[in-house]
This record gives sequence, C-alpha cells and structure tokens, in this order.
Amino acid sequence: MGIYTIFTLCAVGGYFLGSVPFGLVLTRLAGLGDIRKIGSGNIGATNVLRTGRKDLALLTVILDASKAGIAAYVAEKLVPDTGFVLFGLYTTANVLAGLIAGTFGVLGHNFPVWLKFKGGKGVASAFGFIVATNWQLGLIALGVWLVMAFMFRYSSLAAITAAASVPVFAFFLTEPVYAVFYSAIALLVLVRHHANIKRLLTHQESKISFKKK
Repeated sequence: MGIYTIFTLCAVGGYFLGSVPFGLVLTRLAGLGDIRKIGSGNIGATNVLRTGRKDLALLTVILDASKAGIAAYVAEKLVPDTGFVLFGLYTTANVLAGLIAGTFGVLGHNFPVWLKFKGGKGVASAFGFIVATNWQLGLIALGVWLVMAFMFRYSSLAAITAAASVPVFAFFLTEPVYAVFYSAIALLVLVRHHANIKRLLTHQESKISFKKK
C-alpha cells in the first residue's frame, strides 16, 4: 500500500470518527430530544449544558475531545516512522499520519456528513488533537485558555486565543510541520467563532460566571 493511500485512509478514518455527534446522541439517549432545537442549536457541550444535565455536558466534552485525539494517536502508532518531506519540511510518515488524522477528526466534528455538515465549533476536538500529538503544547493551550477565561471571562475569546497561540509555540518548540497543521486548526476555530467575534466587538457576548447560582 502506497504512503499516499495510507494518508488518505488516515484522513477518511479521522473524519468519520470525528463526525460522531456525541452531544446529540447523548441527549437523545437521555430523552432530552434534539439538542439542535434549543439554545444556540449547537451540538457541543456548552449547548448540552443548557439542558441542565452537567453530567452529559462533561461526558460530551470528554468524548468530543477524544475523537480527534484517538484518530491521531492510532494513525501515528500504525504508520511506520520512515522519513518524509512535506512542503520542504522534513518529518516522518507516522507523525504526518497522526497530524492528518487528527486534523480531519476536527473537521469531521465541525462538518459531520450525518448532520448536513452542521456541527460544533471544534474547540474540544482541537484540544484533544493537540494533546494527542504533542501533550506539552496541549498544556500550553490549556494554560492560555485558563488565563484568558479568568482575566476576561469570555469563553469564546479564551478559545480563539488558545488556538492561535498553539502554532506560534509549535514553531519554536517542535518540528515546523506541526505548526502547519495547528495553523489550519487555529484558522478553523477562528472562522467557526465568527458570530462570537461580532458579539465581542459589540460587547454583546455572554460572560462566564464563576458564581454559584
């Protein structure tokens, strides 16, 4: 089997694993109906939380974060670590396979074929992908998110900033090929938060509340 065929299989496998809409599945199994008909209409954990089920929201976060991460991990382990050059950047086939599978896993979450390509915003999936391919950068992303969330109390701003910071740190701390794929993910997160960005600019975005109700 040729290496490009392997990369294609990694992309397809990653996409379909990432496209499993866990938020929708869990809420339906719990008898809560179609999550897309309440709140923001999103299938992610934030909208699941609007049902009042914190346990389902937490499980959704874990499963959504696992999808792209598992895809990346499995692909990297199954593909041999032979040398490979991408866009003039030297790496290995297994590293590239993991990055491809994980990236398509995030794409699958954002644009699932089962839901007419209308999925979540991919923050949890992106985080899982980063952790699986480079856990140090995953910790950095989490740190940036926490700092921004506590300073400004905007979840969307924290997510955008964390995603944008990863390719910058990757450029200095890892192989350049990581920065290429993480840049694509950061751009996707930015585009998927376009409505949030508009609300941030007009001071209409909802803030995170750390107080108990």
